[in-house]
Amino acid sequence: MSKIYKERTRAQESTNAIEKLYISMRHLFSRGFYKPMGVSGETLRKSLLSLRPEIYGSIAENKTELNGLNYIIERLPEGIEECQFINLTGDEGYRNSHFKAIIPPKRRRNCYRIDKDQMNIEITRGRSDVYDILTHLTFLFIESHKIKDRVLISDGKKTTREWQNLEETVLHNKSLTDQEKDVLIVHLGSILGRTYEEVYQAYNTYETEENPHRFFQLIYWLGKLAINEELYDKKRSIRFSSVLSEEIGRHYHGENWANDIKEALLQNNLLNRPIHIISANMHSVLNTLYANNALPKENNSGFELYELLSNANSKPLQTSVKNYASENGLIYIKDKSGTNINVQIIDTAKVNFDNTKFNNPNSSAKPVIIVMDYAFGEQAYETMDELLKPYKRNNEILHINVESVSIMGKAGILEGGKGDIMIPSSHIFEGTADNYPFKNELKKEDLEGFGVEVFDGAMVTVLGTSLQNKDLLKFFHDSTWDVIGLEMEGAHYQKAIQSASKIRGNIGENVKVRYAYYASDNPLETGATLASGGLGMSGVTPTYAITQKILEQILND
Repeated sequence: MSKIYKERTRAQESTNAIEKLYISMRHLFSRGFYKPMGVSGETLRKSLLSLRPEIYGSIAENKTELNGLNYIIERLPEGIEECQFINLTGDEGYRNSHFKAIIPPKRRRNCYRIDKDQMNIEITRGRSDVYDILTHLTFLFIESHKIKDRVLISDGKKTTREWQNLEETVLHNKSLTDQEKDVLIVHLGSILGRTYEEVYQAYNTYETEENPHRFFQLIYWLGKLAINEELYDKKRSIRFSSVLSEEIGRHYHGENWANDIKEALLQNNLLNRPIHIISANMHSVLNTLYANNALPKENNSGFELYELLSNANSKPLQTSVKNYASENGLIYIKDKSGTNINVQIIDTAKVNFDNTKFNNPNSSAKPVIIVMDYAFGEQAYETMDELLKPYKRNNEILHINVESVSIMGKAGILEGGKGDIMIPSSHIFEGTADNYPFKNELKKEDLEGFGVEVFDGAMVTVLGTSLQNKDLLKFFHDSTWDVIGLEMEGAHYQKAIQSASKIRGNIGENVKVRYAYYASDNPLETGATLASGGLGMSGVTPTYAITQKILEQILND
């Protein structure tokens, strides 16, 4: 009995920590300005340390968390560790300036280095983007103070010999022999509380041809700015622009994005056709419908062709497929609204279904498919809500005939492993009792037989993947909620679909919905969290299996 009590208590503590984080971030956003390592950022720091999310590994320990550090650095702009001032802004016209946009490898957001001390980050994807950045920055600054604590000695004003060696190398941009590099890695082991092997692997992770010593620079500037806070009261600060405060939650970008799509449908005489919306990546629907005919010489059985096209070295083949598709019914809409969500419109009346897995649709009113790239968190509600609204043009209200909405995405799985498939029967909002049951047109048996495990049941829509910990997830999985996985957009999408179809009458009441996710990580399994790396080629099978089944239902019904 005592064991059950402790587990429940820990899960409740985690829920409380997430609520505090959420409320604190909203408060700081309304306030407009705060110092992450000062009194104003204390609640965020304490809540994150109490929560101890899986993705941030050893955040609550004295040693530096290297996997978590790599995860967030891939999602923040290069050079942010050098900046004392970080401004979160709306779309304020920086793209028309002489500042060069910095786009993180794993997050689509435009960032601008204003000067040596200031980084501006454009927020055009809603509140979830704000929460994501603030959580990552809180982790980053906590880790920077661990470095500071290890290198300050004596009366707190002198630094260790290892730190002085690192500083000399970074500030003078010294070239290093292999032996000198090894010496510095040993010194970094002392600074970070990590083994030589762990530091060496981290060094290799960050190394590039243009900047081989990126890891040394990252650690130095993290520690240096923390030392500046301690010794010289140069506090790092985060500011939210007034434009961002006005734009957030008002669907400013989503409305412009949706209107661009509807205008393209109207201009191509597609607005009155049966429309099927798919939220997915920008390659799987494209390749499934066009690749076999675009690349007849590369025709392979199963998903081998898709594996080939997923290879980073296959750019010429990918270009051939895109060029063929653009001549056979595909219209590409590159985002100009700031949502960072590109769109493909596919007129299936112009698609050649020979050499594909689909029957040529018999209906004279051939369906039109809208493929929208992944939304981010709450942005899913904004974009779907706007897309399902009638198009108001020249005092005329034009409803769009949406027959189905299909959502395919990546999610964390709570049973099974990376690459397995989840078929949800409902979405539950984390931290609330809000829940959205629905009839999923996709069934577990539809996705069996592809060589991956398939699970069905409820899924949790979370505030952010970086806020999850084992105790809370274990409670969701083991309790009567019986949750099979977690993701960030499902409940937001379903909220928009239900309001448009059941309440507002923007689309038909009997719109079909399909949800399917493939597992990018298992946060309950050590070494299988998002910080452990991506899916690689193991993601091809579940991605294309789900895509195939969605298209079968759209085209063959």
